[in-house]
Amino acid sequence: MKEQHRRIDQRRRTLLTAAAALVPLHALGQAVDPKYPERNVTLYCPWAAGGPTDIAMRALADAVSKTLPRRVIIENRPGAGGALGPQQMAQTAKPDGYTLSQVPLGVFRLPYMTKTTFDPLNDLTWILNIAGYEFGTMVRADSPWKTWQELIAFVKANPGKLTYGSPGIGTSLHLTMDDIAARERISWTQVPFKGTAASVTALRGGHVQAVAGTPPWELVEAGSIRVLATWGPKRNRRSPDVPTLQELYGIVSNSPWGIAGPKGLDPRVVKTIHDAFHRASADPAFLQTLDRIGMDVYYMAGDEYLKWRRETAASEKVAVERLGLQQK
Repeated sequence: MKEQHRRIDQRRRTLLTAAAALVPLHALGQAVDPKYPERNVTLYCPWAAGGPTDIAMRALADAVSKTLPRRVIIENRPGAGGALGPQQMAQTAKPDGYTLSQVPLGVFRLPYMTKTTFDPLNDLTWILNIAGYEFGTMVRADSPWKTWQELIAFVKANPGKLTYGSPGIGTSLHLTMDDIAARERISWTQVPFKGTAASVTALRGGHVQAVAGTPPWELVEAGSIRVLATWGPKRNRRSPDVPTLQELYGIVSNSPWGIAGPKGLDPRVVKTIHDAFHRASADPAFLQTLDRIGMDVYYMAGDEYLKWRRETAASEKVAVERLGLQQK
């Protein structure tokens, strides 16, 4: 236990140092708006309550509320693989800075997969990226599969019979599981939920046999969930014996997420929001929450963020078409 706390403290210090070293956003050189905010700010969490994103967003909102004269209030808007919240904000919220949304990477897939009037590149004011998910494939600890290879062997012998929970059709998790199935020439059945928390609940209740999502590390460490593969560029420090998809298939699948507002926000308001969230990303309580749920700080803003958005939109179009998921 002492060693575990030592590792957490060391990791927290590393993240704090990295976050503190971040330079102010040069593209937002305007002075802050002294009148903003005059009332509480609503921040959409486009995932169900209780999941890892909801937990992270509530910790972030608390941290931001320490730096502003008004509070940031979380409002859950789950649906469409994390795209519903940003879409609703873009289409209905006033560009005054009082309605913001968490924006996951999957928002870029929406226009390619379904008919929509929402253009994520042009209908949002992108402010900054905060952090990123680290995913994994997991089963119940009492399942017969102790390794990834055993799971794949079962699916090969039983086509279509294995069910796995995901946060929804068209999410990074869905696309990656389809990619694996294509490489292995296997079939499994996706059961979409409105977030990882619901998927894990279904797994624990025996309603699905596996989950693709952010591993609930507290349940993993308690011995009720077993992680068979992680999806980051290197092995997770909490499961050093578990292989990565990069080792198995040459795949890295993680998902940065950031904060955006409606199109047309006043640059002075953008500056205020950016600086408040940027400072909050170094808050010790927020960093501890990220560490607990397996996320990492991943800051982007300005030209770097714009370049990433354009490249991601292009690559997601290719992925959707390669898997045959584009709208007909």
